[in-house]
Amino acid sequence: MDRKKDMKKYNFDELVDRTNTNSLKYDAREQVFGTMDVLPLWVADMDFKTPDFVMDALRKRLEHEVLAYTFRGDSYSDAILNWLEQRHNWKIEKEWLSFSPGVVAGLTLAIETYSKVGDEVILQPPVYFPFFDSIKGTGRKLVENPLKLENGRYTFDLEDLKQKITPNTKMLLLCNPQNPGGTVWTREELEELATICLENNVLIISDEIHSDLVFDGHKHIPLPTISDEIADNCVVLMSGSKTFNIAGLTTSFVVIPNKRLLVRYNRSLQVPHLHMGNIFGSLALETAYRNGAGWVDQMVDYLQENYRFLETFLKENVPQIVPMKPEATYLIWLDFSACKLTDDELNDQLINAGVGLNRGVQFGTQGQGYMRINIACPRTTLEQALIRIQQAFA
Repeated sequence: MDRKKDMKKYNFDELVDRTNTNSLKYDAREQVFGTMDVLPLWVADMDFKTPDFVMDALRKRLEHEVLAYTFRGDSYSDAILNWLEQRHNWKIEKEWLSFSPGVVAGLTLAIETYSKVGDEVILQPPVYFPFFDSIKGTGRKLVENPLKLENGRYTFDLEDLKQKITPNTKMLLLCNPQNPGGTVWTREELEELATICLENNVLIISDEIHSDLVFDGHKHIPLPTISDEIADNCVVLMSGSKTFNIAGLTTSFVVIPNKRLLVRYNRSLQVPHLHMGNIFGSLALETAYRNGAGWVDQMVDYLQENYRFLETFLKENVPQIVPMKPEATYLIWLDFSACKLTDDELNDQLINAGVGLNRGVQFGTQGQGYMRINIACPRTTLEQALIRIQQAFA
């Protein structure tokens, strides 16, 4: 996984027709927006081709014409261990690893494993909206600890957190890096948050799916690397799905340093027989982690250029729409509040302009007046979307 050895130049400007592939992003536009005539920049997947080395590995596996039961061997685990150490300076033990069909599935399973109906679970909105369903849908009580907006960046409201914790509070769901704001939490921020949770016996479930998509000047800090005590009080959910555009293969992994917590999670995973995974998901993740460093570096560079293009375009043409400068992720939080529209009016105006974005209120009431745009697309697609927004709001 030596980045210097991977000198191939990848083309992220290439347009890929994703229609008629049962693509949620493209083929469900009628159901989501009421029309197929929108540029879809909503669902958190990329319009870039899945890397060639991943596709080649999948094609080679298909040459063996038996797709029966398999297991994840040592080479799979080793690929994860090597990736985490080289990309995030995180040395983990193979015995800490477990599986989940997806990060949200693993998060929901963790809620059911480590709490009971009626227990309180803390969420920090605005945040990835399936988390709300994971809490409410399992019969737990949602407690909001909203993030604070300071100098154009989200931060934790630790005083509010301390006031919200009760003896019935069992866990906190952390989004690291943050979605939709793009905040990369610093070591100091994480330590302060985790210390409060430790002191109050609140388990942290940390979604770190965007950890590979960190921009220049920032560094992802895996929560367990803060201290052994914090590592003993958290469950980390990760995946290559966002990084390598392989979300359709439903393969994520879970890192649980605490053996007691790991045993409980694995029991919950195995009872409904969710632990097996699938042949191609496991192969794709292993291959991506073994060969993908150079591809990721180039892709993140392209995302940063896309953001700079978006920021400049809006500043010059539609200055009342203000993007939150991301520290990570390809999901940009756009502040439309100066447009003085209701959320329904804002959504309708964008759809009428031919652009499909995520509504801010999906991420919590704190998202009123915001929309989320996905910039993981060729720059020509992004430019076309921005021109449509300009025509609608200028």
